Amino acid sequence: MLRSYDAVTLIEQRAQITSGHGARLGDGRTITAGKILVTTGASPWAAPIPGLAPVGSLDNVSAMALERLPNSLIVIGASAVGLELAQIFSRLGVRVTVLEALPTIVPAEDPAIGEALAGYLTAEGLQVHAGVTIERVERTDGYVVHFRSADRSGRATAEQLLVATGRRANTRGFGLETVGVTLGTKGEIVVNEFLQTANPDIYAAGDVIGDPMFVYVAAYAGSLAAENALTGNVRRYDRATLPKVTFTDPAVASVGLADAQARAQGVEPLVATLSLEHVPRALAARDTRGFVKLVADAATRKIVGAHILAAEAGEMITEPALAIKHGLTIEDLTAAFHPYLTLSEGIKLAAQTFDKDVARLSCCAA
Repeated sequence: MLRSYDAVTLIEQRAQITSGHGARLGDGRTITAGKILVTTGASPWAAPIPGLAPVGSLDNVSAMALERLPNSLIVIGASAVGLELAQIFSRLGVRVTVLEALPTIVPAEDPAIGEALAGYLTAEGLQVHAGVTIERVERTDGYVVHFRSADRSGRATAEQLLVATGRRANTRGFGLETVGVTLGTKGEIVVNEFLQTANPDIYAAGDVIGDPMFVYVAAYAGSLAAENALTGNVRRYDRATLPKVTFTDPAVASVGLADAQARAQGVEPLVATLSLEHVPRALAARDTRGFVKLVADAATRKIVGAHILAAEAGEMITEPALAIKHGLTIEDLTAAFHPYLTLSEGIKLAAQTFDKDVARLSCCAA
């Protein structure tokens, strides 16, 4: 695709950045430019678990490249990548055990979502253990993972082991440390609100600047960083209304603040939670797993957060994201048209739940 642009020269070589304006290629040539934009991405990272390095493990790439299904699989890490792959393998007939160090799965989400999703996955046949400490990994005929929780010790055994404990930025080996670029505690490039590094002539975007590592965030940041590098720092990197989606079934989607986060920022929250049992489309589809939770500012009634667990949560999250971005209120959501027999109607019903018992309302009641 890049080769189709006359203004772009693609050079496929290793390189070393030598200054804010130049890089030395593997063949010895030096290329120069007014600015440099680093978009080198990230790679899977395995936590320093005793015994793991000598025995090896799968990551998200090698797991999908397996030529045959294992009969059993242990997944360490229960964020998006770990859970998505765990459920895929389970539905293909693999016996799956999930281990997560934090108190709930999908730990970056509202705790109620993690608790409910764990129940749904368990009902499917996955073994899910949250709040555990991994003590060590061994390998004989298969893998053995020793772990403990607050009240007991345990072990999980499986033919294969997938470690999904995060990703780390690709920042080593091409000269960043020699040109004044600051790296964070996880190796990510530290940037300011304009995606400019400590070297004013070098910008960075995408997974190389750390979380959140989503392709649509990288696309937004790359465009913004390039514009700022070429025309001056005019656009700020704003993630205040960034929607996040985990593609499990049911899926998880969220944007903005949870109620605890709102309180931490000095906002007294109003919270409304609607079970999908009250959404006509979910009833018609015979899939009422999950809920819609909205968070509003009690003083202004503006929407400040949304947290959804539903089969099509990712398709539902854009409306709350726009509501937060444009300062819409509870009443703005309840007054808007929401077509009957769509899951998006759940957003209106959840907004009505702030003040009414929707179980007592007739269809499409305002």
